[in-house]
Amino acid sequence: MMLNVSDQTELDALLASHSAVLVLYGGQACGVCQALKPQLQRLLSEQFPRMQACYVDCQTTGGALCAQQRIMALPVVQIWFEGSRFTEFFQVFSLADISAALTRPYQLLFEG
Repeated sequence: MMLNVSDQTELDALLASHSAVLVLYGGQACGVCQALKPQLQRLLSEQFPRMQACYVDCQTTGGALCAQQRIMALPVVQIWFEGSRFTEFFQVFSLADISAALTRPYQLLFEG
């Protein structure tokens, strides 16, 4: 399940309460973002079930958070482990790129 996050306080709370978090920054008018969202949810549920996912709509309620995070173009995916940003993907990337980036640290955190 992908939670909706709209401000820095909510994001901070999520990062503090979960060891692994994926953040998708998108927008309602971003077709790629809307297509990517269910694909990411499926990837996480099938391969990385202990990772928490959240969505920030930069074109509506999450505009200030997107500015704080310096999100300049959509979509952006950030991956966080233990409260620290591990990596970030922006504009041109694939689900395979995200899966490859997640596999090793996820295994170390949850299966090691």
